[in-house]
Amino acid sequence: MKLWIILLAVAVGTEEIQRQNDCVDRFPGIPGNPGYNGVPGRDGRDGINGQKGEKGEPGHPGKSGTEGLRGQKGEPGIDGRVEEKGSKGDKGERGWPGKFGPKGIPGPVGGKGQKGEIGLQGERGIKGDIGPIGPKGHKGEIGIQGEIGLRGPTGPIGPIGPKGEVGGPGPKGSKGNQGEKGWKGDRGEKGRVGNTPVTSRSAFSAGLTTKFPPLHVPIKFDKVLYNGLNHYNPATGVFTCPISGVYFFTYHITVYSRNVRVALVKNGVKMLHTVDSYQGGEDQASGGTILELQKGDQIWLQTYGGETFNGLFADLDDDTVFTGFLLFGTS
Repeated sequence: MKLWIILLAVAVGTEEIQRQNDCVDRFPGIPGNPGYNGVPGRDGRDGINGQKGEKGEPGHPGKSGTEGLRGQKGEPGIDGRVEEKGSKGDKGERGWPGKFGPKGIPGPVGGKGQKGEIGLQGERGIKGDIGPIGPKGHKGEIGIQGEIGLRGPTGPIGPIGPKGEVGGPGPKGSKGNQGEKGWKGDRGEKGRVGNTPVTSRSAFSAGLTTKFPPLHVPIKFDKVLYNGLNHYNPATGVFTCPISGVYFFTYHITVYSRNVRVALVKNGVKMLHTVDSYQGGEDQASGGTILELQKGDQIWLQTYGGETFNGLFADLDDDTVFTGFLLFGTS
């Protein structure tokens, strides 16, 4: 069917071309009768969709529509108030500990507080041991003769004197005469003075004049109270043992503004520790011990434990003192 239509169209076209060629330079003929209607073409609805055309220009805005009718009032909604409080949930698990925060900057030294009230009297301490016997003193000069005192009690019976001479015969039954008492002997010569033993001596006592001394080094107690034998060096704060023996060391300290950790050191080894946690106002602390030293050993006092543990303090009203002395020699 399709092929027939194509052939018919080709034939009509060819005849029309020939007719035009025949009519060149000639008069047109009488129009022919109209042809019959052709067969209807195929319905194009089942054809393939063409490509999408380009987007057209936007149209003009339409007119506003008429206002709609107002709707009816809606029904009341549910009550929006908060309902009853629910039950408390279970306690959560404990979280991991947080990291340590950075170290804070030390605060400025505060002003000196007012002196606190006198505390209650402490309990009486245990009686200490009797100290060693001191060296024998030099013999004093003979004093002025005092007044005659009262008569004392009768002394013991003296030794029997020499036997007297035999007396003449007396009457029968009488006792012989007793011989005369002999003369008192002469006083003997005074003995020689013995050698006086040499007594070993060593002692010192010194106070602090500066506040908050440096850590981990000997504290320089430069306020000398006694250092007659120069066994303590106030320029270095070190006591050097001059005589082998047993020594007693003690210290009394005033604490202000920060905590204190102080140690008594022998040749670089801490022998005694004292700690005071600052509570406000002014604190007092002390320590003491007995040490056996050899000649050349060195003793000093020092603070330790960080910048917040060197609160040693001294002023015109409060002292910090270091003291030591020899008890007896061992050489």
